[in-house]
Amino acid sequence: MAVQELFGYAAAVLVGLVIGLAGGGGSILTVPIFVYIFGIPTMLATSYSLFVVGTTSLVGSLNHIWKKRVDLRVTGTFAAPSFISVYLSRRYLVPALPDPLLRLGNVNIPKSDAILFFFAMVMILAARAMIRDKRPSEGIAADGRPRYGTLALDGLAVGLLTGIIGAGGGFLIVPMLVLLAGLPIQRAVATSVLIIAVNSFIGFLGDVQHIQLNWNFLLPFTGLSISGIFLGLYLARYVPPNALRKGFGWFVLAVATYMIARELL
Repeated sequence: MAVQELFGYAAAVLVGLVIGLAGGGGSILTVPIFVYIFGIPTMLATSYSLFVVGTTSLVGSLNHIWKKRVDLRVTGTFAAPSFISVYLSRRYLVPALPDPLLRLGNVNIPKSDAILFFFAMVMILAARAMIRDKRPSEGIAADGRPRYGTLALDGLAVGLLTGIIGAGGGFLIVPMLVLLAGLPIQRAVATSVLIIAVNSFIGFLGDVQHIQLNWNFLLPFTGLSISGIFLGLYLARYVPPNALRKGFGWFVLAVATYMIARELL
């Protein structure tokens, strides 16, 4: 096995480790790992990412459910419309996008390159949120009355984002659950992990009907990611979460910068 592949499998453990420690964030790395380390085509990499993110987050969510940290009513309100949009986007929208996606004069921008650029922009937004770490303490639901209608609409938007880029979007879900559902931050993080898990699986189901998967690669990678989440859940007792989020945020920003530079050069 090449050194580069060993590094890629080690990165799989990192994905799970960050999800276990911080309740999310690690999934934003799966597509870059698949594309730049393993050389997997972009569209297939987003499909693989959905499976890895879904399986790993599901393991983490089971721990939160066991400890009764998940608000199932809010999960259903946010997730039901999100499931619809993520499935439809993976099943119909993404395959229907033209290739090349854009034509600027004599320059053609392939669909895969456009999605990687968009993914890098999302990574920058996620990194900014983690570095600033200014999580909302209350919002329009501070009166204890969740705004279920607005939650459902936001769920549709997050599902579309998840479907296009193949990542969970936890950095968007957590603030919404705090501001619109009035959940405490710890409960919002736990609830978001379950939403991410099921969202990702629904998106993956939209893919399996029209792509060929290499399970001999995907299952070992996912297993390493799951081992990382158990390690993360253990270390979460000892590692300050704020310091972790900021450090990981700078790392995500560096990866996003590399992606943009790589695609432009």
